[in-house]
Amino acid sequence: MPPTDQARWFSAHVQPCEPALRAYLQKRFPALPDHDDLLQETYVRTLRAYEGGRVTHARAFLFTTARNAAIDLFRRRRAQIHEEISETTALMIIDENPGLAESQEREQRLDLLLEAILALPERCRQVMMLRHLDGLAYKEIAVRLGISPETVKVHMIKGVKDCTRFFHQRGLLDAGPGTARLVS
Repeated sequence: MPPTDQARWFSAHVQPCEPALRAYLQKRFPALPDHDDLLQETYVRTLRAYEGGRVTHARAFLFTTARNAAIDLFRRRRAQIHEEISETTALMIIDENPGLAESQEREQRLDLLLEAILALPERCRQVMMLRHLDGLAYKEIAVRLGISPETVKVHMIKGVKDCTRFFHQRGLLDAGPGTARLVS
């Protein structure tokens, strides 16, 4: 069976980008566990867009799609795992769970935190994500990124300062004497 137009396009414009795309994902999103899944999701989204006639520059579209897929994965990782619970347990949990407004506010704050982290310089973002999403110690981060633990500390300090500035600029932090707290 001869290859379809889509298969020829994929072979000519997408497949040659795979090594660079893998390197990009590894460098920009080292905290994500499985870059193969991200590649597959990127390919599916790209092929759907190609079928719809929305791809004019394949390489640029591919990298943007990969970045968006990675961000989507971060958001999904944040979601809580749902388990089946008994009726008795459900009654106890109902009283302890926050209301809908509190849940929505928490979700908005997490979205803003993700936006703040994604706005950081690349190496700083990598350090912050490895520390706060993966829970790695400074020494583990240093080994993974091939930098010194002191450099990890410098990036952490910069990341916190930049995120704080991000929240101040949006009016989300109330700075009191020597303290800063999120505005509710």
